[in-house]
Amino acid sequence: MTILDRMFDVYDQIQRSLLKPFKRSHSSNHSWFSGIIGGTVVLLILIQLIFGFLWNQEPDVFDVTHNAAQLAEQNNNNLATGYITTATLIKVTETILNKPGGYLSNDMLPPGLFMDNIPNWEFGVLVQIRDLSRSMRNDMSRSQSQSVEDKDLIIAEPQFHFDSSSWILPSTEGEYAQGVEALGRYLQRLSEGNSDAQFYARADNLSDWLALVEKRLGSMSQRLSASVGQQRINTDVTGDTTPTKKLIEIKTPWMQIDDVFYEARGAAWALSHFLKAAEIDFQDILQKKNALISVRQIIRELDATQATVWSPMILNGGGFGFFANHSLVMANYISRANAAVIDLRALLSQG
Repeated sequence: MTILDRMFDVYDQIQRSLLKPFKRSHSSNHSWFSGIIGGTVVLLILIQLIFGFLWNQEPDVFDVTHNAAQLAEQNNNNLATGYITTATLIKVTETILNKPGGYLSNDMLPPGLFMDNIPNWEFGVLVQIRDLSRSMRNDMSRSQSQSVEDKDLIIAEPQFHFDSSSWILPSTEGEYAQGVEALGRYLQRLSEGNSDAQFYARADNLSDWLALVEKRLGSMSQRLSASVGQQRINTDVTGDTTPTKKLIEIKTPWMQIDDVFYEARGAAWALSHFLKAAEIDFQDILQKKNALISVRQIIRELDATQATVWSPMILNGGGFGFFANHSLVMANYISRANAAVIDLRALLSQG
């Protein structure tokens, strides 16, 4: 080793010894900064999990009579015919808007962005809201087909058909809230006995609404049953030129099984409340047709769908397999409710 090499070696050693404290300081600062970032991330994730758990709880069942009486007392209203049904429709709509976490179907931020059970539950409720509001606008508030539509129900019904997943202006919540306000104005006029606000609790009006319910429940039971996959006879009408298969394979995709389950659960929750209200507002005609027991049987089957799900996930075992199949259990209750609706419509038309 030459003298020049030794000089460079000594110079390097001196340089390292001088910079060593600064390197240690930089490493310590970097470790401290990384710890803060890591702790913040963990805290944010924990907060999201807590809110996600709280927001994932389905709303409780409420008493439709108590709700209507409370609303009437607040607004000094009279409980006219149709008041309980309209008040229940308002309460159900407000529930999906004001429950913990609010309306989640259009959330673009976590934890709502990563949740799918409650958004599907909301959609099931929303379909029933749309059907009842349409029936009220087209049938229950009109004496005959040539009658003028109610001015507030004309506003309310299309508001509930606004895109359920829209988050940018106008927001879904704002549009549905306008529908609730329109229902409130109709309810106020109905309670005051104004001649321009009517609710005709007739057998044909109830039957027309139940026809929509029947189709919804029938479709829902088929979708639930498809969780295990099965071959079915094709019930579509065969065209003259386009042949159709006699047997078709139907199976719900694995990732959509819980979506269908919670949509059915939401629809049953809303429909149970609407039927409890209709049982009171249409009581006279139901008694004349000896149909009160049929209504209560439908409600009983729908209420059974709201039992607590103890499993952390929706199980999809075989029909007679070792594990449960929650979709088939739900389909059983929905199918029995659907059969009871068919019997009820027959009583209303022939009883």
